[in-house]
Amino acid sequence: MKTSTLLRATLCAILGTASAQALALDPLSYANYDQVRTRALHMDLKADFAKKTLSGYAELSLDWLDKSARTLDLDTRELTISKIEAQDAAGRWTPVKYTLDKFDEEKGQALHVQLAAQSPKVRIHYRTAPTASALQWLTPAQTLSGKRPFMFSQSQSINARSWVPVQDTPSVRFTYTARIEAPSGLRVVMSADNDPKATGKGGWKFNMPQPIPSYLLAIGIGELEARTLGGRTGVYAEPQRMEAAAYELADTEKMVEAAESLYGPYRWGRYDMLVLPPSFPIGGMENPRLTFLTPTMIAGDRSLVDLIAHELAHSWSGNLVTNASWKHWWLNEGFTTYVTTRILEVLYGEEVALMNLQLEQEEAIDSLKDIPPAKQALITRAADTGSATYTDEGLAYPKGAWLLRTLEERAGRAVFDPFLRGWFDSHAFQSVTTDQFIAYLRSNLLAEHPKVMSDAELDEWLYGPGIPAGAKHAKSQRLAALDASTAAWIKGALPTAKLDTKAWTAAEWMKFLNDIDSQADAKRLKELDTAFRLAKTGNNEVAFRFYRAAVHAGYRDIRPQMNAFLMSVGRQKFVVPLYAALRANAEDRAWAENVYKSARERYHPETQGSVDKQMAKQ
Repeated sequence: MKTSTLLRATLCAILGTASAQALALDPLSYANYDQVRTRALHMDLKADFAKKTLSGYAELSLDWLDKSARTLDLDTRELTISKIEAQDAAGRWTPVKYTLDKFDEEKGQALHVQLAAQSPKVRIHYRTAPTASALQWLTPAQTLSGKRPFMFSQSQSINARSWVPVQDTPSVRFTYTARIEAPSGLRVVMSADNDPKATGKGGWKFNMPQPIPSYLLAIGIGELEARTLGGRTGVYAEPQRMEAAAYELADTEKMVEAAESLYGPYRWGRYDMLVLPPSFPIGGMENPRLTFLTPTMIAGDRSLVDLIAHELAHSWSGNLVTNASWKHWWLNEGFTTYVTTRILEVLYGEEVALMNLQLEQEEAIDSLKDIPPAKQALITRAADTGSATYTDEGLAYPKGAWLLRTLEERAGRAVFDPFLRGWFDSHAFQSVTTDQFIAYLRSNLLAEHPKVMSDAELDEWLYGPGIPAGAKHAKSQRLAALDASTAAWIKGALPTAKLDTKAWTAAEWMKFLNDIDSQADAKRLKELDTAFRLAKTGNNEVAFRFYRAAVHAGYRDIRPQMNAFLMSVGRQKFVVPLYAALRANAEDRAWAENVYKSARERYHPETQGSVDKQMAKQ
């Protein structure tokens, strides 16, 4: 629905011109948020592990922007609605009529609530489906103790609608409260203010006082313990994983302080983390106040804590300043990837940060061969009509960060750091577009420093394929020395036994394995495995790269270890490329398909969907 000129003027007055321009542009939402917006949400839900459902009601507090509007349009997916009530000005609740549109595979169903008057609140009674795309229900056998079940959510990007009827778009922000009932012996945690001393008597109660977009709604239920790490940081994990998790995450408080020193106060109260079972489909999810983490980042030596730095960085880029629609994804992830490197540098020094940055850039360039040129831009000039027009999600991380790094190097940190902090401060708790960032960049940096970047080069970064020719590549001295050893090893001039790996970091191992991938045969891979026990490493980033190189080399002695990996780890970053590599070789295809038959039920629905697509390819 088009917004009228009068309404547009009203919205500009309320939200600011740039924010109003973002309205009605999210094609992945059915919500009529140009007419009415959710101000607050309350959830009262009961978790039923036997039925794999959440049931109860969601109560939406509304701000009506269009005085003539009488319909509330919400996003849903597979929700069973039993009743909808509206509150009148006197506080009375009355049942109202509603309709559900035809189901769409990507977007779910639009829920239209018809109202006689502009109600301040609407209450929707419903239950979720066992197949809710945001929720994974694990059996006791899929947990560490094997005694109790587990459930967790992954709402990003448009899966919140599968467990709460909401305006499921990052353009709408709201506060929320919740009361959740769960079976005895299980703790409930949410992306809100969690009380580690809570018992759950009378239901688990939560409050999120800062306004968030729907994709940051999150819930976890399981056999969980709480451990304090610092004055405002802590971790929740299964009891059997707590010691390892607490050790790995010990520097979290320092990370918060490092980020604050760069970009201003942390505005979310506490920063806690939930370490999930291995089926969690991604590395981490930046749910405010409670980051969700994959256990695959627990390496025993804190070598993969860049993941924590990344999710923490989202507290400024993404959670605080949010992309207005998923077309503008790079504003979340590109900025966060840049901030991550800066946090790592403060904590662990320039060389460690530089090694991670070089590896990040090299993997970005390598990924270009598998991405159509039209998808290699950060964003397209095309109208935001749907996900088919969006550019590659994965490339947005390093390419967006590379753009910001280029601006920083040319302007100097004395100029760039206040500029970036100013972006976060001036757009805090807002949803923004790329045009807004361009306008801010031109006004607050390029106007005084025009030689930093021309309009033509900025366009190339934003709308062009690949990495611009003028981009400066990160060069680490340690990785340069590693290149010489790698080249000698590939040629056979340096025997495996002579590889001096004692001081290698995880980044060095990852680069080495990336560089020898498809350059070494099965015999050489076996030598590496025998010498360094790579098939049994506790570092999952290293293990993944070794398994991938082994598949390409035809080294099949490690199939038992790879089978255990694929059966226990559901992180898409690892399992999807491994299945793709295995299916590319006729001698491995049948084995991979048999593994997947057994492993599929252990994976999150998002991972299942990604691997299913691989398996469907001829």
